[in-house]
Amino acid sequence: MDFIKKVIQTDLFKITSLNSLSVLLKIGTGLITSKLLAVFVGSSGMALVGNLRNFVTSLESISTLGFSNGIVKYVAEGKDDKVQLQKTISTAFISLLIVTIILSLVLYFFAGFWNDKIFGNNFEYHIVFKATALVLPWYAISTFLLSVINGLGKFREVIWINIIGNAIGLLASIYMISHFKTLGALLSIVISPALLFFMTFYFINKELNFLKIIRFCYFDFQVIKNLSSYSLMALVSSVLGPLVYLAIRKNVIGEVGLEQAGFWETITRISTYYMMFITTILSVYFFPKLAAAKNNQETKKVFWSFYKNILPVFTVALIIIYLARFFIINLLFTNEFLPVTTLFFWQLFGDIFKAAAWVLGFQFFAKKMTKAFIISEIASLVILFILSSYLVLLFGIQGIVMAQALDNFIYLIVLSVYFRKSLF
Repeated sequence: MDFIKKVIQTDLFKITSLNSLSVLLKIGTGLITSKLLAVFVGSSGMALVGNLRNFVTSLESISTLGFSNGIVKYVAEGKDDKVQLQKTISTAFISLLIVTIILSLVLYFFAGFWNDKIFGNNFEYHIVFKATALVLPWYAISTFLLSVINGLGKFREVIWINIIGNAIGLLASIYMISHFKTLGALLSIVISPALLFFMTFYFINKELNFLKIIRFCYFDFQVIKNLSSYSLMALVSSVLGPLVYLAIRKNVIGEVGLEQAGFWETITRISTYYMMFITTILSVYFFPKLAAAKNNQETKKVFWSFYKNILPVFTVALIIIYLARFFIINLLFTNEFLPVTTLFFWQLFGDIFKAAAWVLGFQFFAKKMTKAFIISEIASLVILFILSSYLVLLFGIQGIVMAQALDNFIYLIVLSVYFRKSLF
């Protein structure tokens, strides 16, 4: 009992428990939002939501220049060096602010162009892109401030910001979706994340006087150079990925219709919820161990610890999800979404391969293998696009989830070969 009490009282246990609560709340928020979308928007509206979500993900990554992980690293390293800390914070902030303002102007004055590109000529949602232009700077700043807080080692504050942000986002989504249907759903995607600014600004000013730190005289191109590797990896993953998925969804809409594309977006949302547990445990536990591993033998232990302890449990959980697929659809959505049950097998099958590949892929970040990561990521996206374009013609909407499963399998094989010395 004394041992258990000691474990419970450790900071690591408290932070991990708080983070688990944050993940569960995020999943709960997502499930409630999904039910609202099903009732008020329907499968066709779900496809439009998916299109905008992919576009906004890419836009948000560009606006922050993919600096987030790099900012955490260099703020953590330089927090005891006042001058270096000012250089890192000032340089990153000024850079992303300039880029974000340019992006906002392009979005606002060419709203009609983006509407046609993302939604097509049959929909008039120009206001969504104008709203995005107005809130984008606030989102970029809040993301930047969150990275600084994380770099300062204030893990509890980061988790609480995410918890409060999810709660505010849920309330905003409930109001906008219930009152404005599809338009409300689209606006909630772009507005909710920007509301984090007020909390991040409050917390950052408890740690340091942010407004006094930002000075043009501290702008340093060496900081940009240091952040560039992290920026490249983040932008390739966060920008190209959503853009490829956007292209695939537009192709699906053209081949099998908007409703079928909505079914694919639905199974994708369900997948996102349960995959949060894998991404969290990889980020919190396995990534630091990979980064600390000094040789192939130590890396091998980390890889196989995941395969022996986490992957079997995850696989059993997915089998249970498959058996309960009809109950899940009825609980989270409406009878209109029952055709989604036919997509579960290939989605879940592919996600097992994805989880198995992800732990290997984290080695790219742990060892800062920028070139290898970019090549593998682009190759995977190209294969996915080709396979999905071909298989959707043969199998309809099921061809998309089959393409994803096959792409994940190929990616796992390629990474297994590439990291064979660390794996076997």
